[in-house]
Order: sequence, then structure tokens, then C-alpha cells
Amino acid sequence: MPVDNVEDRLDRAFTALGDPIRRALIARLSRGEATVNELAEPFPVTKQAVSRHVQVLEAAGLITRSRDGQRRPCHLNAAALEELTSWIDTYRLTREREYRRLDSLLEETKEQDR
Repeated sequence: MPVDNVEDRLDRAFTALGDPIRRALIARLSRGEATVNELAEPFPVTKQAVSRHVQVLEAAGLITRSRDGQRRPCHLNAAALEELTSWIDTYRLTREREYRRLDSLLEETKEQDR
């Protein structure tokens, strides 16, 4: 079995988050654990469809499931979301540095024109 690398995890996570129902499930789980039945309540789709969405999120590592007697609650995997945030921040910070350099250059140009 191939080693799971960061790029593969990012690809699965971003693909999973490309669906609005899955994003809504993540938002719901950010408030606390829930079963598939509880997650399915607000959606106009079948519980089986929500279960498939949960499977995609679980395969992407964004959520986990546990067993509590007969209940199988889903939990948000905060570490996986942090990995996504860190990846995004890398590029955001790079752009911010470039914009600050551009702002400095523009300010110097203005001062020279005075």
C-alpha cells in the first residue's frame, strides 16, 4: 500500500469539501458530535445519501466515527482542518509579503515624485 502523503490528503480533503452538503456537515460537526440520523435531519436527501457524504468525509480524514453503545457518532477531526488551514496560510502569507513590498515600493515612488 502506498504511503499517504500530504498532497494526497489535501486532494481528498479539498475534493470532499467541494460539495455543499459535506461543507454543511462539517459546519454542523464543528458544534459537536452527531449521528448520521441527526446529521440528515435538515437535508432534503435520504439518510443513505448523507451516510455516503459521511463516508467521503471520513475517507478524506475530516471526520472520525466512534461507537457509543448503539450510537455511532461522527466527530470533526480538527487536526485535518488545521492541516488545510496551514496549507492555505502558507500562500496567504506569501501574497501578503509581496503586497507589503509593493506598497513600500509605491510609497517610495510617491515620495520621489514630490
